Order: sequence, then structure tokens, then C-alpha cells
Amino acid sequence: VQLQASGGGLVQAGGSLRLSCAASGGTFSGYTVAWFRQVPGKEREFVAAIRWSGGGTKYTDSVKGRFSISRDYAENTVYLQMNSLKPEDTAVYYCAKSRVIWGRNDDPGAYANWGQGTLVTVSS
Repeated sequence: VQLQASGGGLVQAGGSLRLSCAASGGTFSGYTVAWFRQVPGKEREFVAAIRWSGGGTKYTDSVKGRFSISRDYAENTVYLQMNSLKPEDTAVYYCAKSRVIWGRNDDPGAYANWGQGTLVTVSS
């Protein structure tokens, strides 16, 4: 299964973007799907995760109330709606999937299947 992340771009602070993570050659059924982000010189940071079956979600504190992760069964896609964007949200965003234990859903080491990344740039 290949993951295809898209939707990144340049936006002004306070603006919105919606990222998409589509699965090709398979489905997300039974998986946890997560978004991480990374800036040069820093470790990959957890942003949000969703259980494909059941829909449980988790967010890192810095995005709570601004970002929303969701899934579309028909499109076999996970979305990350990002509102009230801040310059510190600038990063390459990656989606990943794993049959990870829910308690480890914020650990990038628990994910083996990653998309290629999409760049989000928030200008001040």
C-alpha cells in the first residue's frame, strides 16, 4: 500500500489548508493513520492520529482546537484540516499508517509505512 500526501502550500498566518492522505493499492481498514511534521534539523513531530475503524482521534497540544483529523471511507482518504495556521506550523507534513497500539500512536518509530511528505509554509 502506498500513501500519497497532498494539499500543502503557502498560506498567510491565520489561514487554512486541508491535507489529504490517500491509500493506493489497499485500504486503511484496521490501521491507525497519523500525521507528523518535520522541520530541518529537528526530529519528526507527532501532529494527529485517527483510528480508521472507530474514529478515535488524538492531537498534540499545540494544534488542539485548530486542526482536525478525519477520514472518508468512500475516498479511502484521511484528511487534516488546519485552521488558524501559525508560522510555527511551517514544516513538511507526512502521513503514516500502522497497526500500532493506540497508546503508541504518537511515536514515529511505530510507523513503517510513510507517504512522501507535503510542504506547508505559513508566512507571518
